[in-house]
Amino acid sequence: MQGQALPGFRDFYPDELALRNYIFATWREVARRYGFHEYDGPPLEPLELYTDKSGEEIVQQLYAFEDKGGRKVALRPEMTPTLARMVGAHAQALKKPIRWFSIPQLFRYERQQRGRLREHFQLNMDILGEASPLADAELIAAALDIMRAFGLGPRDVQVRMSDRRVLRTLLLGRGVSEGQLGAAFAAIDKSERDPKDVLAGKLREWGLGKRETDAVFEIAALRGLDAVLTALGKVAGGEEAGEPLRQAVGALAAMGLGEFVAVDLTIVRGLAYYTGIVFELFDTGKSLRAVCGGGRYDGLLKALGGVDLPALGFGMGDVVLGELLKERGPADQASTKLDAFLIAVSGEDVAPLLKLAHELRDRGVAVEYGLRPAVIRKQLELAAARGAPRAIIVGPDERAAGEVVVRDLKAGAEERVPIAKLVQGFFH
Repeated sequence: MQGQALPGFRDFYPDELALRNYIFATWREVARRYGFHEYDGPPLEPLELYTDKSGEEIVQQLYAFEDKGGRKVALRPEMTPTLARMVGAHAQALKKPIRWFSIPQLFRYERQQRGRLREHFQLNMDILGEASPLADAELIAAALDIMRAFGLGPRDVQVRMSDRRVLRTLLLGRGVSEGQLGAAFAAIDKSERDPKDVLAGKLREWGLGKRETDAVFEIAALRGLDAVLTALGKVAGGEEAGEPLRQAVGALAAMGLGEFVAVDLTIVRGLAYYTGIVFELFDTGKSLRAVCGGGRYDGLLKALGGVDLPALGFGMGDVVLGELLKERGPADQASTKLDAFLIAVSGEDVAPLLKLAHELRDRGVAVEYGLRPAVIRKQLELAAARGAPRAIIVGPDERAAGEVVVRDLKAGAEERVPIAKLVQGFFH
């Protein structure tokens, strides 16, 4: 065990950390463009914060223990309860709608599989205090613009969205009773993964007859906004129930994101606290788990934080996203790369090289140089190993002329550049 991390936990060597930092920087930049403010909370919370929301059975999935003060605590498995607690404590002072995001590290004691570990970092974006469908569209647009910022297009990723109010109205309108809705939701949620006969058997156990069971599968098969609205037109209250979904899809189309969006009623989101529009973002080949998922959870803040505000949000984990970027994305991590490697020809060139390196760094240029005397060949080998695109060579002749030699390490071409020009704008 001394030679490796715990199962489900990761070491981040520089290359892996460069990818993580690239992901975090992109998350933060898109969140900034959307007017979201970053917050955070403690990684250790009272256990009851999670059992009050999800029941005692959640304890089996947590890193939960009793601390030295006799308190039952847990490493946070999600961020929403912390968000609810924090907003509840200052609800009156916060300007609505609240647009917050966070990038917590989360912990769950789960079976490991591709795209799921026992710890991960997750972008959480939430809008609190706004019931308009434009808020739903805004949140989905932010998730899509994160994908676009990574260089991914509609051929790479798709948002599949639905609305639990639509499902509820369609199911009740086709004869499913209020008490059977939970079973119907579960069957629709699993309709792409489990055999139809198995799901039909479970529905029979809940008392659904053949007519109601057939209705569940017909509703699960609906695809596209037009088909859903047509089905809603045939049941009581259907037009009203479909209006938020219609508005949100229309808003995304108006933003130019329509190609990314598919209305798909099999998207239910298993968590019972979702109340309206729900969505998941997948790679188009569906070779990975959902890249992100979320939706509207009106009512949850009142249950957890004591403040009654409409709310919606999503979570996007770094594990699945990292897999996707390795497969599809350009993952341009240029910010982690050197701009140049400085080379001193002789010992007398070291002091001028140090001065030049510091001037370049002051201007935001990433440079490195050898830390001990070495022949030029050895210094060039180190420059190549560091991935530097160019070498800047400082020698006696160059110093006398107030110049340096800039060598393109891929093409091999060289040019003499005045030091003043190099410092003031060569890299910009």
